[in-house]
Amino acid sequence: MHRASLYILLFSVALLSAFGIVMLASTGYYLEEGEKQTYATMNNQATWLGLALVAATVVAFVNPEKLYEYRWWIFGVALVGLLMCYVPFFAKEINGARRWVSLHSFGLDRPSFQPSEVAKLAIIIVLAGWFARYEPLTREFVGGFLKPGCLLIVTVLLIAGEVDLGTAALVTAVGVSLMYVAGTRWYYLTTVVVAAGSALGLAIRLTPNRVARIMAFLDLEKYKDEIGLQQWRALMALGSGSYEGVGAGDGRLKRGFLPESETDFIFPNVGEEHGFYGTMLIVGLFVSVLIAGMVIAHHAPTRFMRLVALGITVTLALEALINMGVTTALLPNKGLPLPFVSYGGTNLLFAMISVGILVAIHRKSFGSGARKDLLDTRRGGMRPATHGAL
Repeated sequence: MHRASLYILLFSVALLSAFGIVMLASTGYYLEEGEKQTYATMNNQATWLGLALVAATVVAFVNPEKLYEYRWWIFGVALVGLLMCYVPFFAKEINGARRWVSLHSFGLDRPSFQPSEVAKLAIIIVLAGWFARYEPLTREFVGGFLKPGCLLIVTVLLIAGEVDLGTAALVTAVGVSLMYVAGTRWYYLTTVVVAAGSALGLAIRLTPNRVARIMAFLDLEKYKDEIGLQQWRALMALGSGSYEGVGAGDGRLKRGFLPESETDFIFPNVGEEHGFYGTMLIVGLFVSVLIAGMVIAHHAPTRFMRLVALGITVTLALEALINMGVTTALLPNKGLPLPFVSYGGTNLLFAMISVGILVAIHRKSFGSGARKDLLDTRRGGMRPATHGAL
């Protein structure tokens, strides 16, 4: 299974990426036919995909221990990127959110870059490095909770300040999960969960638009022509596809009726054109990514690599779960892309880099003949491997 996990991971990611290009081509087909536009969205995504594949290939052949060595530099770059979103000269505001850095400021043609995507990966690497370096302090309050918790809180607050509560919640969930698996005492982490939940509730309460989204989630039919329109039409798209779909390129709701049908709400577009079978294929591929990632994490030769692989796998799977939950109205509307499928260059780039890291860890563990560690079900995590750099 360990040997097969790499092929399952690569096959699943390849199909998801191809599916994304096909769906963006479908959107471009409508635009070109109805509005005399080009396949600009698909072409841009294909360009990013090519760049992402090159980056992932390079990363796959780098020793994962280099991430440990340069973890603070990686984290520092991520923080600088997040801080740039607060500087008017660099920040690009879209729909009231300052999540992007305008690359025009650097003389580049690409319009924007999203630093929170860097931060999602950086916080995994720095937390994994912390718990590898200070393994004996894992169960203590200061070394195992307070200090790594501060790293997580700083990252989450900077992301939340960009008016991106979705990514902030995702990073919080992944960070807390990583700390728990690393061995932080559960009752310490409970305080983080309670504090994060309280802060999220306050942020929602103080913003009328977010309150309206919660109201729409609780009674979608009542608000289907207002704040709940996007989710209501997403359900219409999913329902109209039945089992086999209406056919590639023949979807109707993407024609201006379903906002963001190429980005955060691409999943209903899949459902309309490819039906229940198409959506289940997407779900199955993400389950395959989850299983393959967990197997790679389980066989990783060092504690650091194990935690990095686990964090990456949980991030990809949880982001997909939240996206599909939102587009099927099982969760309140909060913009998160569907990894590998949704239009978005930065997300695709760092999702592919994350896959490259998983490949590198697999190569390292398989080549090193590392011992197979057992699951410690009593602690709810995996027994720590000895970090190779210590």
